[in-house]
Amino acid sequence: MKKSTLTKPHIIWLVAAFCCLLWGSAFPAIRAGYSALSIESTDTFSIILFAGIRFFGAGLLTLIIFSLVQKQPLIPKKNEFRKIGVLSLFQTILQYFFFYMGLAFTTGSRASVVNATSVFFAILIAALIFKQEKLTAAKILGSLVGFAGVILVSLDAFTSGGSLLGEAFILLSSVSYAFSSVFMKRYSTDSDPAMLSGSQFMLGGAVMIIIGLAFGGTPGAINAGGFILTVYLMFVSALAYSLWSILIKFNDVSRVAVCGFLTPIFGFVLSLIFDSQSESSALLAVPALVLAVAGIIIVNKRKN
Repeated sequence: MKKSTLTKPHIIWLVAAFCCLLWGSAFPAIRAGYSALSIESTDTFSIILFAGIRFFGAGLLTLIIFSLVQKQPLIPKKNEFRKIGVLSLFQTILQYFFFYMGLAFTTGSRASVVNATSVFFAILIAALIFKQEKLTAAKILGSLVGFAGVILVSLDAFTSGGSLLGEAFILLSSVSYAFSSVFMKRYSTDSDPAMLSGSQFMLGGAVMIIIGLAFGGTPGAINAGGFILTVYLMFVSALAYSLWSILIKFNDVSRVAVCGFLTPIFGFVLSLIFDSQSESSALLAVPALVLAVAGIIIVNKRKN
């Protein structure tokens, strides 16, 4: 797609919504992966190893897919290795180390609420620290409206079991992700975002594999179910983050980041489908989605 196409609001929303749908499916898939592979929530380094395998594979998939799409191999240049290292540290190593650890100590619904704060952090960091855009009342209002939708679908988070440690891990994951979004915006001005995505995933995945193995982590029980879930999670990361990075390259961080409020809502809806929760819970999905979309529109509305 051309830059002129990728800056149109409806294209931003459609592509971002697709990414959020994929990411939303990752919440139940990760926990299902733990179960299928017989990985205990207390087995820290097996969890890290599992994450490392997923992201190394995701990076490889990204480079292969987008090399075929662009009809040329995506190979980083010498001056791009530092960019890849910084992105890998924030986007993969720190974000997912804290995310996987947090998910092991808290519920998926609580993780969804805390993880959604990454939208606020991304907008604040882009505006106040990196000066990439202005912090406006519309961006603050839109973010609050969208976050209200996340709260609505996660009301059980305040009654279900969780832990302060788990939620602290998820919060650190959100901050790390916010920094990675801003760095991607900066680095993709003169580097291919798909190349950066794939390379940083492979580097981060390799680091997590080494850490996991070095401290006694194991891949768990090898079986068809675990294999399918792992490959699916690789696909989620490869496609969703690469498309998201391309959007960030051509748009303000805030315009794209606010769409992230859709992720926990999609995760909620998918949980309803697979877990067959009550109809009363399902009814929350509609007003929550309305609030999330309203928040996206408020942030993306431009003055004439």
